Amino acid sequence: MLYSSATELVTSRQETRTGFVEFALEKNKRSKPFIESAKAFHHFALQATTPSELLTIPEIREPLLTASGLSDKALKYFTEEDRNVALQELIKNFLEPAGHEFVEEAVYRFLLIRGDSLGGSMRNAIGAFAQQKLIRFLLSVMSGMGMDYYWLASQEKTTWSIKPDDDFEIENGMKAIAWVNEQGNRTLAFNLTIPIVGKNIDLCLFDCDHSHYDSGSIVSHVTSALMLGELKGGIDPAGADEHWKTANTALDRIRNAYRSENPSLQTSFVGAAIENSMAEEIFLQLQTHKLSFAANLTKSEQIYEYCKWLLSL
Repeated sequence: MLYSSATELVTSRQETRTGFVEFALEKNKRSKPFIESAKAFHHFALQATTPSELLTIPEIREPLLTASGLSDKALKYFTEEDRNVALQELIKNFLEPAGHEFVEEAVYRFLLIRGDSLGGSMRNAIGAFAQQKLIRFLLSVMSGMGMDYYWLASQEKTTWSIKPDDDFEIENGMKAIAWVNEQGNRTLAFNLTIPIVGKNIDLCLFDCDHSHYDSGSIVSHVTSALMLGELKGGIDPAGADEHWKTANTALDRIRNAYRSENPSLQTSFVGAAIENSMAEEIFLQLQTHKLSFAANLTKSEQIYEYCKWLLSL
């Protein structure tokens, strides 16, 4: 076993701080389009001398609707008449009372709504961010071992690409990756719904080459599964135990589902926030071989070993 004690799995305060900084940088990067949109909004809105004149500027109609408090999702349910009513309410209740500062008021409200939208997208992006980080570690280990691979882009279903000369940010759009080791052909896919489990699984390793992945239908071949794992990228210690409980329940469900038809299936857990109590549970499962492998996403040496293990299965 890789670890001599449970404490080796625990996320340190420094690693937690580093994780928060990484997410903050990612959030700043994702906020750039909103900021640029706000600048354009401000530029065109300055043509208006009164709040009502904003409605005559076609270049800012969508930002104005956002400033009125309507999200992109909400707008799908609004008729053109409904949208006009929302804009009139914005002008009457907020822009006219702002006086000469009505343009700034509109832009601030646009950023407020967009900021809320960004917060929601960041919560959804935590899993994707963790997946991208893991893929980059995997590619680094493969590069060091001189391994070639095929990869499937997120927008593709059947067209696989060979390892590129320049793999810069390839992890941002990867849905699956395939390689060959001493045991045979292997394909690792992300976020697949496994029928026998009835749940979406984060990490799915199959005994097949990329041509037999068959747009993900490999999930129906129970004996082809080599390893199924849970990946939790949230760094906040306050949610660590809950993430582990969710992952542990999923892993138990996986083992129970595969017990009769594929008892040799291995399971793994990778988490960014691992606290003392859950580290004890994870370590015990590793000792009893209930869990095949576990690693802390904030500890590079553990993720390198995890990737080496994946590539050897």
